Amino acid sequence: MISPTTVNKLHEMRLSAMAESFRAQLDDERYRELSFEERVGIMVDLEWARRKSNKLLRLIKDAEFRYPQASIEDIEYHADRKLDKSQILRLSGCAYIQEKRNLIIMGASGNGKSYIACAFGIAACRNYYTVRYVRLPDLLDELAVARGEGIYKKVMKQYKKVGLLILDEWLLTPLKESQAMDVLEIVETRHQNASTIFCTQFAPGGWHEKIGEETLADAILDRIVHDSYTIFIDGRVSMRERHGVKQ
Repeated sequence: MISPTTVNKLHEMRLSAMAESFRAQLDDERYRELSFEERVGIMVDLEWARRKSNKLLRLIKDAEFRYPQASIEDIEYHADRKLDKSQILRLSGCAYIQEKRNLIIMGASGNGKSYIACAFGIAACRNYYTVRYVRLPDLLDELAVARGEGIYKKVMKQYKKVGLLILDEWLLTPLKESQAMDVLEIVETRHQNASTIFCTQFAPGGWHEKIGEETLADAILDRIVHDSYTIFIDGRVSMRERHGVKQ
């Protein structure tokens, strides 16, 4: 008979689910009716499921979502929001990430852009893509600090390799020229390499005014608009009002 010390060895090898299953098999006589292959299969399946679950939790935590509990299933399709449910369900399959295409989510303040973006982000995590959520103002501050500390390229490389980048509050306020250059660098480094979700109150036609310098604006839009799906969120009543959230 195999010694219970085998359980300790499994723990040392970080096979905790297999260890728990093996312990259960030692203590439960019903498992003796199963073949060796069936018993090993049970242990392997439990270990695989545990690791997948842990990986998903880690991906969600590392993404730093504004709404970590957001889900495609909980999106509210009120008539006045004019959301295309079939489009959202289709995009939630993450084919756009495989295609290295982007999403532009437009709508007024409080209409639920951030929630829907996070729901897409959670869907990407469920498909085991790396995701990062960040407000554009925070990203620009981070890049400014990185430049001063001499780690600009290192930080930019981190944003390049993430599978899905969610940029909230996209062009909410006008950019300085140095900030526009940073935005171009982000967009350029991810263009046709990875997918980005842009959450904005403004249609692309109004982005030129926010970016400022015409040449930079043309370059930024050229790398976004032509490779993007668009979701427009309408609504006579904001989601904050619907849920009684104070402004």
